Amino acid sequence: MNKREFIKKSAFISLGGLAITSIPGRTIASGLVSDSKQTMEDAFKQPELGYAYNALEPHIDAMTMELHYSKHHAGYTTKFNAAVNEAGIAGMAIKDIFRNISKYPDAVKNNGGGYYNHNLFWKVMSPDGGGEPEGDLLKGIEKSFGSFSNFKDTFSKTAASTFGSGWAWLIHSDGKLIVTSTPNQDNPLMDIAPVKGTPLLLLDVWEHAYYLKYQNRRAEYIEAFWNVVNWDYISEKYLEVIG
Repeated sequence: MNKREFIKKSAFISLGGLAITSIPGRTIASGLVSDSKQTMEDAFKQPELGYAYNALEPHIDAMTMELHYSKHHAGYTTKFNAAVNEAGIAGMAIKDIFRNISKYPDAVKNNGGGYYNHNLFWKVMSPDGGGEPEGDLLKGIEKSFGSFSNFKDTFSKTAASTFGSGWAWLIHSDGKLIVTSTPNQDNPLMDIAPVKGTPLLLLDVWEHAYYLKYQNRRAEYIEAFWNVVNWDYISEKYLEVIG
C-alpha cells in the first residue's frame, strides 16, 4: 500500500465510511470574526463551511475538504477556546489578542491563528470563483503590482517558496497591497508578523491542505486554487478597508 492509499484508507475509517461527496451544502454563518467581546459562555465558534465538501471539485477534492474542515479546523477551534480560558483572556476580542500575541502562550497563538486563518480561507473560495477581480480591487492590484498577471505570479511564487507549513497572503498595509507569507498558523494581524496588515486573500500551504490530491506537487495545488478564488468576497473586504 502506497502512502496516498494509506492516508485515504485511514481517513475513510476515521470518518466511519461516510460517502463524502453525498454531504449536502451548508449555510455560512454571518460575518468572518466578530470584533465584539467574547465571554466564557459565548465562546469562539467554528462558522459553517457554506458549500458542500465536493463543491470545489475537481480543484480541491471532497475528502481533503472534509478532513480539513471537520478535523483540523474544528480541532483548532476547540483548542483555542481552551487556551484562552487557561490564559484568562476569554473575554477579549480576537484581534486584540493578536495585537498582543507575543504576551500569551504558544497555545493561544497557534490555535488562535488556526481558528482565524481557516475562517477566512473558506470565505475566499467559492464554487463560482475563479477568473479575475474587477473594479477597485483590480485597480488596487494593478497599482501595487503593475498588472493582475504580475500579482498572480508573485503570490504563486510566495506560496510555492514558503518553507514547510504556512500561509501566503495578500494584505492591505499602509495604503497599498502587499504579498507576504507567515509560518505555521501565524498571520499578519499578529504583533510578531514581519509584515503587518489587513488580510484579504490567503492560501493554506500546509500539506494537509493538498496532499491527498496533489501529494508533493504544491505548485499544481497553487495553480488549481486560482480556479476557486472568490473575488466578489475579497473585493468587498477591500472596499471595507479603503473606505
